[in-house]
Amino acid sequence: MKTVLLIFGTRPEGIKLASLINKLKQRDDLRTITCITSQHKRLLHQVVEYFKIPIDYNLDVMIENQTLDYITQMTIAKLERIFDDVHPDLTVVQGDATSSLVGAISSFYHKVPVAHIEAGLRTNDKNYPFPEEINRRLITQIANFHFAPTKKSVENLLSEHIPKEQIFLVGNTTIDAQLSTLKYLSEKEDFYNSMFKNINFEKKILLVTCHRRENFGKPFEEICNTLMHLAKKFNDIEIVFPVHLNPNIRKVAFSLLKSSKIHLLEPLDYPALLFLMKKSYLILTDSGGLQEEAPTLGKPVLVLREKTERVESVELGISKVVGTKRENIINWTEKLLLEQESYEQMAKVCFPYGDGTASDKIYNKILELLL
Repeated sequence: MKTVLLIFGTRPEGIKLASLINKLKQRDDLRTITCITSQHKRLLHQVVEYFKIPIDYNLDVMIENQTLDYITQMTIAKLERIFDDVHPDLTVVQGDATSSLVGAISSFYHKVPVAHIEAGLRTNDKNYPFPEEINRRLITQIANFHFAPTKKSVENLLSEHIPKEQIFLVGNTTIDAQLSTLKYLSEKEDFYNSMFKNINFEKKILLVTCHRRENFGKPFEEICNTLMHLAKKFNDIEIVFPVHLNPNIRKVAFSLLKSSKIHLLEPLDYPALLFLMKKSYLILTDSGGLQEEAPTLGKPVLVLREKTERVESVELGISKVVGTKRENIINWTEKLLLEQESYEQMAKVCFPYGDGTASDKIYNKILELLL
């Protein structure tokens, strides 16, 4: 019997792999093994619990304030035993996290083919995002099969001389997870309204998330000071900020963001975050996943990064890269709060990242490759 090994370690990876894993696990003629690194322990386990993802191995590498060196070192050492135990015929990794890179490297060392989901995203600047841009470029060099989410991603891979027969345009699996969860939320509206009863949804909700390493330090401090300015200036807004567990984010956020209009929340499970996205007027984020999900809900996004690899929504005019400078964030936020025409131009429902069938396409291709 052929064996497929899926390696992942962060919350976004769990969300994006959940549907595929559960489909593969249902087959009796294919052995499907899941290995989590727990690079993001608590956040990942929220996703595992919600999507009911069966886990076979947990490397449990996370420690407080971990470094990239530590994650890489510990993960690759522990994966050696997994490959010796499992002897997979195919390894699947997703996206650009350190767990994905190390999973691909370890698979290569054990001469196992690698399938890369969400392949081909590029900013073409190795420092933005850091370290994800280099992670995904390296995974591309290792991978045998590249599941690209958009035509632009396919073009990027072809420009890097990846053989076209190894590239498959499938869409982004995050839309699969989003659409299934929106159906779940439609039955749970009262529950989530009561969960967030301290938030006044009659006002314009600015949903904020921030966690990227390149924003640690002064960039994030400037973002926080900007949020305080907006809270003081506008009476008809409330800012909702689920705060990442990383101490580089938490310490600064809880120190600088002190306003009755700013709600600092503990990290939310996926349905709760999606509920807040539905309720939001505007999203300010450095997250890749939220950039992908917001267009499905018709929510404008201001991207708190210098560059983004999710260029499709920028080109459609439904998201805007504003960076982390105070003046730029304020100008664009005020424009969307005060100019209805500008807001309506960005608040368009569309599906630049997929139609909800990506997991099915990847599933069928994996069966074709292995069975």
